[in-house]
Amino acid sequence: MSKPPGEDRTLRALGLAGVPREEPLLYPGAWPRESGLLDGDRLLPLGRAVYEGDGRVPVLAIGSNASPGQLRHKMAEFGIDAPIPMVRSRVTGLDIGVSAHVSRMGYVSASPVGAPGTVRELFVLWLDAEQLAVIDASEGVPMAGGNFDRAWLPAPDVRVEPGDGSVLRGAYAYVNRHGVLHDGTGAPRRHPGAQRPLITELLHGSARLRALFGATPEEFCARARADRRLCDRGTRLFAEEERVTASGLERYVGSGPEDPFAGGRTPSADPTAPMP
Repeated sequence: MSKPPGEDRTLRALGLAGVPREEPLLYPGAWPRESGLLDGDRLLPLGRAVYEGDGRVPVLAIGSNASPGQLRHKMAEFGIDAPIPMVRSRVTGLDIGVSAHVSRMGYVSASPVGAPGTVRELFVLWLDAEQLAVIDASEGVPMAGGNFDRAWLPAPDVRVEPGDGSVLRGAYAYVNRHGVLHDGTGAPRRHPGAQRPLITELLHGSARLRALFGATPEEFCARARADRRLCDRGTRLFAEEERVTASGLERYVGSGPEDPFAGGRTPSADPTAPMP
């Protein structure tokens, strides 16, 4: 598919090239304003909203998986360059919470939380077998010490409307094994969509967290990045300080349809696919 004359659809031109895995304070990265086909370094117009009959499955992007720059970076680690349809969708019954773990990427990631009646605009990624295996590995799904499980969220519990008048029968999402952070009342707190205010508030609320990660977001990211033991200590501290609650989605883990690509490629053992 070629671009119209004079239109630059590269990620850089669209302001979507940033990679949170390389610059943690960018998390969750820039999201597109509309649906598109991620094809290498370009985000092209999308011709349709549903790809269920094309050997693809729908996966809700809650955090940086909705960032084309981050997606491209993850796929490039495995030499996968097949296009990825990204469909902006109306999602009812879900909100974006804060993961109760410190990522080795240097940020505090987003996690889905059950929120009956809440409506959010989120992206649905339509992934083939290889692409799904890469995202699974990046979220730690195949690993005993991973941070996320992939869960099938069925309609009508979670209603996903891709904008063509249809409603999906369900979609996959990555549910945090550690739970999510609460807002002080016991309810899941909403991720602010930016790292700097989130980390600033978390550090302000815990002297023990500051002792581990420093007093500023910059120090936090620099210390956390690629330091597994420190990140694990920070994750345990969230629990010890009773900041953690359930996402409300735990009941869906392991209860959905069989793995659609059972027996497919699983690149989880590759050291270039660190967990978020």
